[in-house]
Amino acid sequence: MSKQSLLVLQSLWAMERRQPDGVERSIDHNIAMIREAGFDGISTSCTDPARVALIARALAGSGLAVEGMCFPQTVDHLKAAIDLARQLDVLHLNVQPDIRPRRIADCIPLLEGWIRLARDADMPIYFETHRNRMTDLFFTLDLMDQVPEMCMLADLSHFLLGREFWYPISNEDEALVRQVLDRTWAFHGRVASREQIQVEITFPQHKVWLDLFLRWWKYGFKSWQRRAGADARLTFACELGPQPYAIGDRHGNDTTDRWEEALLLKCLVRNLFESAAIDAQPSFGNGSPA
Repeated sequence: MSKQSLLVLQSLWAMERRQPDGVERSIDHNIAMIREAGFDGISTSCTDPARVALIARALAGSGLAVEGMCFPQTVDHLKAAIDLARQLDVLHLNVQPDIRPRRIADCIPLLEGWIRLARDADMPIYFETHRNRMTDLFFTLDLMDQVPEMCMLADLSHFLLGREFWYPISNEDEALVRQVLDRTWAFHGRVASREQIQVEITFPQHKVWLDLFLRWWKYGFKSWQRRAGADARLTFACELGPQPYAIGDRHGNDTTDRWEEALLLKCLVRNLFESAAIDAQPSFGNGSPA
């Protein structure tokens, strides 16, 4: 019997230590850690041919799924990313549009060009919500209205911080977030506060923010479960980034073990997905628009 599933990925960028001792693990070591810890795959950029070749060799025989990422500024930039993404047999490409037009009208040709190019290449693409990109919150809502084919990848930390939402979240702000979640087909996971892009999820003073994100993610999972096909796979990439995303102490060390927090996040979202599935309506959609 077909069943929807969740793939929990770990970001390779989040595996960077950036600690005062200067020690960094190899790509092979990081991928082995990710596989042995029970993650379903990795999230990695598809911009550097040499690095993509190293990752492809390290992944060989691992059985890990891959989400690709790219940061195009023109329609043609996406072509190179798609070529690299094929080397990793990615599930989809996460697009962060690295351009900041002032007018919606200037964005539409780019979005439609990227969507058309990806469709011709049979490569699913999702547009990530992100500060200092084309896809900050209010702009994104207008873009979604103008480009119905635009499918989102939700990293809600950028919206919470970028708009400095007050807590408790107002009904108005909640409605804005849900509009995006109802067009979301993949997730990136970190917890923000209204002042910090990434807070320590194991600190008791941050539980209010962790609970908020868990609630948003569950809503997003339930929305996806209603829209997606009966055998569809949803990806959630744990993306607890290194400094300066991570908060450092006076000696330059992370204030928590981000790897241990990623393992905790993996368990939390898997449980959340199963809980959302129990609550979900039994009817399914007609499949992913990608």
